[in-house]
Amino acid sequence: MAHARNRTLDVHLNLNVRGLHPSATVSINERCDELRRSGHEVYKLGLGQSPFPVPRPVIEELRANAHQKAYLPVQGLENLREAVADYHCRTQGIGCSAEHVLIGPGSKELMFLLQLVYYGDLVIPTPAWVSYAPQANIIGRKVRWLHTKAENGWRMAPRELAELCAEDPGRPRIVVLNYPSNPTGSTYKFDELQDLARVARKQRVILLSDEIYGELHHKGQHVSIARFYPEGTIVSAGLSKWCGAGGWRLGTFAFPSSLSWLLKAMAAVASETYTTTSSPIQYAAVRAFQGGMRLERYLWYSRKVLSALGKWIHRRLTGIGLELDRPKGAFYVFPDFCGFRERLRERGIHTSADLCERLLQETGVAILPGTDFGRPAGELTARIAYVDFDGARALAAAEVLPQDRPLDESFLQTYCVQVIQAIDRLCDWLQP
Repeated sequence: MAHARNRTLDVHLNLNVRGLHPSATVSINERCDELRRSGHEVYKLGLGQSPFPVPRPVIEELRANAHQKAYLPVQGLENLREAVADYHCRTQGIGCSAEHVLIGPGSKELMFLLQLVYYGDLVIPTPAWVSYAPQANIIGRKVRWLHTKAENGWRMAPRELAELCAEDPGRPRIVVLNYPSNPTGSTYKFDELQDLARVARKQRVILLSDEIYGELHHKGQHVSIARFYPEGTIVSAGLSKWCGAGGWRLGTFAFPSSLSWLLKAMAAVASETYTTTSSPIQYAAVRAFQGGMRLERYLWYSRKVLSALGKWIHRRLTGIGLELDRPKGAFYVFPDFCGFRERLRERGIHTSADLCERLLQETGVAILPGTDFGRPAGELTARIAYVDFDGARALAAAEVLPQDRPLDESFLQTYCVQVIQAIDRLCDWLQP
């Protein structure tokens, strides 16, 4: 009787949610933790969590504001919105005001609200972060995949965007642009952004520029596309990556004045769902977005460590025949194992999911298949997040070295040993 009643209730599950799996990045992290608790040796290169600690000035500000308990405005603490607006003006020259900034419990939640209130297609260049498309599917929005090419550094070409829009001119669309990229570590050049902006303006699309890794451009030279298409670009940022505060859950959206109606609609929905973002976190975030010498120093050395490690991984993997671009930002690489296709097929490995599962089982190295990022199963691509090391220890060691001294392999072997061992295991597994 109870079984029959449960079956009756099951049919009322939202069709958009039925069959939905947990986020791939969250799942691999939880699985790795479970394996470690069971006594297995695991190298966690799946979840893209910053290895670095939250900067001390930001921690001090959180401690000083731990007593803050009042509900804050739905749109966000005014001082924080002013700090975010000033941050975008200071770092990118973008005309932004506090009234056009929205604070949320992570940029992930804000992206969900944007799709909820805006009726239109979601255009996603692949490979892409794992949650863009599932969010659209939950809401019932149409996803248009735009498959980029390895020879173009996995970057969306202006011509490709123009051709997609030409299929149905005037159709409302949000186009996602994420750079430095999760999962590839690539970024766009100045002229590429200008050309993309021209197409976006002509096609009257809304650009969601996900710049959560902007401050982790390895040379500190990130350029926002909002410089070239300010009237149609929403800039997404937050504390999770450059500030090492993923678990704090604070994201920001900066809107142009022409899209203030969209901000108001999102804020209205926010008021009926999460109400407001954690008060102490918002107060602490003011200090993060204000910047200053201590935070610039923190960023400079974070970039230096990530750049050195990314270069080493690129040399090591290309040295055995894998195809991948050298990362220009963030902490990811996206190798293509196609050169090992025959050898892998002999071992019963035919898809990127097969590859990652066998790699985890046989070596303890956890990475994610290209299919999780919108790529074809048979392509044999995968994402490696090179974050499994003690970031606090690495920063402290880097800071005592002369600034002009590069971080060599000896430094990486000492302070990023888990990542180095994981890459060596992967290479040995491919070449038994």
